[in-house]
Amino acid sequence: MLLAGAPNILRLFKVYEDEDSVHLITELCDGEDLYERVSRGPMPEPSAAKIFRQLMSAISCCHRAGISHRDVKLDNVLFDSAGNLKLADFGYAADFRGGRMSEFVGTPYYVAPEILMRREYDEKVDVWSAGVILYMMLAGVPPFRGETTAETFKAVLRANLVFPTKLFRSISPDAKDLLRKMICKYPSKRLSADEVLKHPWMINGGETEQK
Repeated sequence: MLLAGAPNILRLFKVYEDEDSVHLITELCDGEDLYERVSRGPMPEPSAAKIFRQLMSAISCCHRAGISHRDVKLDNVLFDSAGNLKLADFGYAADFRGGRMSEFVGTPYYVAPEILMRREYDEKVDVWSAGVILYMMLAGVPPFRGETTAETFKAVLRANLVFPTKLFRSISPDAKDLLRKMICKYPSKRLSADEVLKHPWMINGGETEQK
């Protein structure tokens, strides 16, 4: 109920249980999800920025309500028939108003390093995950990956963010600056969701003169 009516968050109408399952009735999102869009290849910066502003608005709304999603990933970003973004699947979400969180949750490519280190963490884990999504939207591949889940986790823990020339030759300095400030190993130096929305790349809608 804390997020009821938020424009970029999937609306939940009803929950009911039977002997086997819990059923959720939500608003219809009959467009493709963001995973399907990214699977077709990298996006132009203006197109990515238009989508990413909606995602960060949803995350900012969650954080203002004291909710951390904790599983922000391409598959959980849906679109309705009008093309409006809807952040979905709050199965791992937690209320952080009572203090920091400590549960081990998330998805390998997107999980923040402080979760992997089994440390207490705050809502900025969502900013890290969103940064990974932006990287994938612009480059078509995740920033940290390995042949196995264990190798992927090691890459996340190293947090050695690079911009291969082949993938980022045409990407603007502002976009790279935003990625560095979101995919930052140290939560104290990582941008908040509201700060992301105020970044020049976001304000300019991905339109930059210098490449």
